[in-house]
Amino acid sequence: MPVTFQKHTLPNGLRILGEIDPDAHSSAVGFFVDTGARDEDPAIMGVSHYLEHMMFKGTEEISAEEINRRFDAMGARNNAYTTSESTCFHAQVLPEHFDDATTLLARMLRPALRQSDFDLEKNVILEEIAMYKDNPFWVLYEATVERHFGSHPLGHRVLGTDQTVAAMTSTQMNDYFTQRYSPDNTVVSIAGRVDFDEACTLIDNETSAWTPTGTQRTLVKPTHSGDAFTIKDERVNRGYLIAVSDAPEFADERRYAAGMLMQVLGGSDNARLHWALIETGIAEEAQSAYDPHHGVGDYFVYASGEPDRLDTILKTIDQEIETLADSIIESDLERIRARMATAATLGGERPNDRMQRVGRHWLAHNAYRSLEDELDRIRSVRVKDLKEVAAAFPLGQRTLGQLVPA
Repeated sequence: MPVTFQKHTLPNGLRILGEIDPDAHSSAVGFFVDTGARDEDPAIMGVSHYLEHMMFKGTEEISAEEINRRFDAMGARNNAYTTSESTCFHAQVLPEHFDDATTLLARMLRPALRQSDFDLEKNVILEEIAMYKDNPFWVLYEATVERHFGSHPLGHRVLGTDQTVAAMTSTQMNDYFTQRYSPDNTVVSIAGRVDFDEACTLIDNETSAWTPTGTQRTLVKPTHSGDAFTIKDERVNRGYLIAVSDAPEFADERRYAAGMLMQVLGGSDNARLHWALIETGIAEEAQSAYDPHHGVGDYFVYASGEPDRLDTILKTIDQEIETLADSIIESDLERIRARMATAATLGGERPNDRMQRVGRHWLAHNAYRSLEDELDRIRSVRVKDLKEVAAAFPLGQRTLGQLVPA
């Protein structure tokens, strides 16, 4: 039987999306809350990620241990994640456990938020922040993104900082939770072998008491100064550089061309940066990527190597960027289209991947795009599209950060 898309909105505004496949051997469900680091006040930076942890600490009726035991008894593959723009709680199970998994996720999303759990988890978050401070790439990445976006909330760190997390109170967390974790700011995405109507009834029963708040994301266009800076750290013995540039936002159809452009530059072992830097022994790592956001996107170029070679590495990157648009040929695009189509198709065979694709796409576009439509859009990109997006969003206009030994 064919895969079908269905949508239902509950009276409180919660949207339920389903990509239903009666022939699938598993089911997946995800609660996508349209909130992340960019929606936080600077004083409580990190609260979205902190809340993600707190969802697993239990409700008034279900303990943290019981949550873990129930997921384990289902054989569920469950997890959660927080980004700059969303927080997701998800599970993949056999179809006979779909109702139990959905019920448990829904109840988790109304946690007890006990002061004792808040205090204990604060230490866990601070340890996680400390762990990332030992990762040179992450230190430089966060510093460069902060410098690139300045006071704009996309410069917020998902984990927060030592200062914001240490100073955060449970009252501040509760206020943020009440405002942002509302049904009209949440999407439930389901996929695989599921009875959609029964799933809607179940979710309605579990969430009918949730109160809408009308919360919205504040959209302000960031401004950039094209800054360059260097961090010196006695703990590192390699040199690192990261460049961040403006790129299309995720509502811009040019995002497909933008993603492919970064694949040509540094997205694989057959990309321009690999041959210019890795194969020649100039650098140890070199890659590029594209990250679209709500209202703005960014390109990302990263490389590392011997500290005294950073100038050569940067010069080589700039040479590749300068010739990038004119050097792209149809065979480059054919290879990348095939890679992206393969990845999308393989994901389309798994209900968990379908659930993620549908949920994330709906938060970004408030619309559904089938796998077939996505493949058609990938295949429709032409060389001229890559040249045009390269001209519209120059990689040379960037924020450049370097990390070197003290």
